[in-house]
Amino acid sequence: MDLSLNEEQLLIQDTARDFANSVLAPAADKVEHDRPLFLSNLKALAELGFMGLNVNAKYGGTQAGVVAFSLAITEVAKVCASTAVTLSVNNMVAEVIEVVASEQQKANYIPKLCDGTYPAAGFCLTEAGAGSDPASMRTSATRDGDDWLLNGSKLYITSAEYAGIFVVWAVTDSSVKKGKGISCFLVEANTPGIHIAKAERKLGQHASSTNEVVFDNCRIPGNALMGGENQGFRIAVGELTGGRIGIASLALGLGLAAMDYAKSFVQERHQFGQAIADFQGIQWMLADTYTELEAARLLVMNAAYCKESGKAYAVQASMAKLFATEKANTACNTALQLLGGAGYLEDHPIARFTRDARITTIYEGTSQIQKIIIAKQLLAS
Repeated sequence: MDLSLNEEQLLIQDTARDFANSVLAPAADKVEHDRPLFLSNLKALAELGFMGLNVNAKYGGTQAGVVAFSLAITEVAKVCASTAVTLSVNNMVAEVIEVVASEQQKANYIPKLCDGTYPAAGFCLTEAGAGSDPASMRTSATRDGDDWLLNGSKLYITSAEYAGIFVVWAVTDSSVKKGKGISCFLVEANTPGIHIAKAERKLGQHASSTNEVVFDNCRIPGNALMGGENQGFRIAVGELTGGRIGIASLALGLGLAAMDYAKSFVQERHQFGQAIADFQGIQWMLADTYTELEAARLLVMNAAYCKESGKAYAVQASMAKLFATEKANTACNTALQLLGGAGYLEDHPIARFTRDARITTIYEGTSQIQKIIIAKQLLAS
């Protein structure tokens, strides 16, 4: 079994690492309060080809594959999780358009997502009563002549206030079984009837905006439908599966960054006449946590490889997402403990890493949902 990376994957990883360290790191705290700087960084990533890493080159993508995408997200997340999650969602939206949209839709929208014309994209699925159970959504799309009228609201939408395009799910046939009458639409952000609420105040990932998106008799053309009518739920489930690889990769980056910082700290910090890294208790904390993160990395790489190879990957993605996000939170807490009182101060990045990691066990499917997915597959075999 060859687990080594190929030349292109190594190039993507090195480029992401260099960009993160040279561009993102000096402003990792500043971007939380400087939106123009954050958007400038996103534009720079687009120019590097990172906004469409797994997208066909004929639409402006890099066509580097899922493994390269995962590697890039991990490297960026080591420095700025807000940038990494925006990168992940943008890639996810570009991919869903490539997979199910018409040729005209692909040619019109994907290049704008890849080259930075659109700063980002929005994935409008979650609602107040339809989070882990998206089939229960209430946002509707009704025919009005040749057009559709969208009504309803979506919650917790990443990048909503600066997205150029939204992928929106809505009920188009309420008479059928729950989940069977949902369709998927491409909606431009400047369409009349879209209202973006103020950014939510969050525990972490502050630079990434999260907003409610309200559709009030939002009129969209008939050709805004993406994929077949009433086929949207299948699209949503499929894309969430791929998105879990992105979040698992992001979590891995956060966990590694926290532990790398803590490792350096314990080698420099002295107590009782020696570096605290010399104490066996500290060494075991390092050994346990790095072993867990390496296991997470292997799960993430396996899921990415399976998707890239065209193999079934839903359970692999859920396992990677479950394990990597839980262990990233453990790693951040362990790193904070290793720094002692210093870890609780904003002077060190551990506080930001810990805040940023917490959401990873929630979005793109909670840890509990991942366990349900994994168990169902186990019991069905």
